[in-house]
Amino acid sequence: MKQYTLPQNSFLLLLALVSIAFIWILLPYSGAVFWGVVFAIIFAPLQSRLLRATKGRPTVAALLSLLVIVLMVLLPLAMITASLINEVTAIYARVSSGQVDFTYYFNMVIQALPRWAISLLERFELTNLAALQERVTEGAAQISQATAHYALDIGRNTLDFVVSLTIMLYLLFFLLRDGRMVAARIQRAVPLSLEYKGRLFQNFTTVIRATVKGNVLVAAAQGALGGFIFWALDVNGALLWGVVMAFLSLLPAVGAALVWGPVAIYFLATGNVWQGAVLAAYGVLVIGLVDNILRPILVGKDTKLPDYVILLSTLGGMALFGLNGFVIGPVIAALFIAAWDLFSRADEFHEDDA
Repeated sequence: MKQYTLPQNSFLLLLALVSIAFIWILLPYSGAVFWGVVFAIIFAPLQSRLLRATKGRPTVAALLSLLVIVLMVLLPLAMITASLINEVTAIYARVSSGQVDFTYYFNMVIQALPRWAISLLERFELTNLAALQERVTEGAAQISQATAHYALDIGRNTLDFVVSLTIMLYLLFFLLRDGRMVAARIQRAVPLSLEYKGRLFQNFTTVIRATVKGNVLVAAAQGALGGFIFWALDVNGALLWGVVMAFLSLLPAVGAALVWGPVAIYFLATGNVWQGAVLAAYGVLVIGLVDNILRPILVGKDTKLPDYVILLSTLGGMALFGLNGFVIGPVIAALFIAAWDLFSRADEFHEDDA
């Protein structure tokens, strides 16, 4: 084992301290830095194409890539967010004023239940329907209030959002322009063998692209399809429920069915048979199949994590890192699996080197 001298140990300590201090400085805008890196990795192929199209002028190519990102991603996302805030605020006002009565909807479903369903509730000790109704009503009201509160916080924190967005775009420009050089310097600084560094860095970029392209685009597709059918069936808050379905679609074991399923049951229980049948068929045949069709195309079989790993890592990531966790969690899980796979195959690498 290599023995370090006192100056070398002192330098390593200094290196650790300044690294921790630098990360600490970046923490207030960690989200902006994180998404700048994510977008740079995702749109690196576009930057390469534009670099060839502009005859090797990296600054021009980076500016064009940035313009594409703003027009294709950020501008539509800002428009959807603004509409969502308005819709959530309107729904919250209707709930507070009593125009939307969850008790009335709950009673309609309970009255429409057949006797076998009532017996099933009794078997699970849910015979006290008044208490159950109260809990459901309170839970729905709390969800509405929390969503509205979060939306209003976004409106009040507009300045912080603008600053973070500016930092992200500024960083993204330099990462697009100088990304290869930065990646090469980071790769050289990592104290691992070339074999391990190459495989881990390749796996990192592959997982980032797979997570965003696979999970985010599939979730967006399912949310858009769910919002469309809700709008077509004249369900209140179609945009809001579409966004909720998009978020739930990030959890493969849960899915958008947690939203459209109860609504379909409500339609059937209250006598709106054709609406319930259409929503159920659409949910199973259209929304439900999007994941099975799009995810293999966008992600690929080699990078697809098991559903239970995606579920646990996504929930854990969002619990620790907030909204960014739906990307950070699966990435950490994939790197964990890749690192242990490299460790288990270390003997193979040594044999190949020999």
